[in-house]
Amino acid sequence: MDLVEEYDSPLYVYDESTIRSMARDFSGSFSNAYVNSRVSYSFKAFASPALAKILEEEGIGVDIVSGGELAVARMAGFPAGELNFNGNNKSRQELEEAIAYGIARITIDGFPEIDLLNSVAGEQGIRQPVLVRVSPSVDAHSHRLTTTGILDTKFGFSIETGHAELAIEQAIEAPNLDLRGIHFHLGSPIFELEPYTEAIAYVMAFAADMRDRYGLELHEFSPGGGFALGYKRDALPLPISDYANAIAEALRAGCDAHGFDEPLLIVEPGRALIGRAGVAVYTVGAIKEIPGVRTYVSVDGGMGDNIRPALYESEYEAFSVNRATEAPDGQYRIAGKYCESGDILINEASLPKPKPGDLIALPASGAYTVAMASNYNMVPRPAIVMVADGEARLIRRRETYDDLLATSKV
Repeated sequence: MDLVEEYDSPLYVYDESTIRSMARDFSGSFSNAYVNSRVSYSFKAFASPALAKILEEEGIGVDIVSGGELAVARMAGFPAGELNFNGNNKSRQELEEAIAYGIARITIDGFPEIDLLNSVAGEQGIRQPVLVRVSPSVDAHSHRLTTTGILDTKFGFSIETGHAELAIEQAIEAPNLDLRGIHFHLGSPIFELEPYTEAIAYVMAFAADMRDRYGLELHEFSPGGGFALGYKRDALPLPISDYANAIAEALRAGCDAHGFDEPLLIVEPGRALIGRAGVAVYTVGAIKEIPGVRTYVSVDGGMGDNIRPALYESEYEAFSVNRATEAPDGQYRIAGKYCESGDILINEASLPKPKPGDLIALPASGAYTVAMASNYNMVPRPAIVMVADGEARLIRRRETYDDLLATSKV
């Protein structure tokens, strides 16, 4: 309540100790299961210079997907040697900036990118380390909008169509590219282990075929990320160590079966690392009771700061901040303030009877919320604070109307 009084609401609060704990869980679990491993956080889940500093201190790399995310990393002075550039349609400017910064690797995801990247690297006089992103046509059983490892997706070179083989051949032949290995990503969130083990076995067999045909050397191997996050108490994910052990065992089995030395294993957690660390706090405003139907409780945020429920039908839990000791007395629909009927944060939230001015918090709101925020209805985006050792610091101020109008002209 003190933070809302100081920074207003909606407000996003991140806990530094949770971030560090999750970073150590990932790095420890994977290094215990597979010594030659590297954790590279997916910046698209939530990017911030303050977060980049914490990740650097914890020995975690960063996976970026845009020039803007690269700019965040550069602002924080994040080591270029710990950055990977993913994404399916990188521009010349983005590639030029990434190579000039000395980025560790770029993951190729499209035929035009092979020629473009080879040209840009040649212009800067370097041989750029790269991975090729393949699509293994494995369904991760996630939401249709977040499934990326199947055939019908914009991401990756499909193995079954022969495009992945052609991409490998072209990348090896490009004089200014140093093909280090293979990348794939199945989607998110993934609550099962079988999609990883099935895809790794398939991709390792493909890699062996590419070695025999074109001389592919498998120095690095990445099964991406997609690790699940528990948004609700009745839908909790597996321990990180279970993912790590399954992935490590599958990769070792693939190496043994096909005669590969064990490559560097790179995993890219996003939501699973940052999601639990963030809490969204809203203030209750209008309340609409429809007898015999339901009660709508409107808050001062919504789809502008958290599009996930409207876009992915994502589910959250909620609790009353200022009335935390009171027992729930019913189910309430938490609605946002945006001019859309679909602007619903929670369909049924168990709360003590809400009143205007109450504070409602949504835990596990740290991933793909403020990262996907918009200014729909010309609403400024919320402030973000980081809490550590009982102290809070502002890491992004609340937007103002002047900010919204700064690029406009009459």
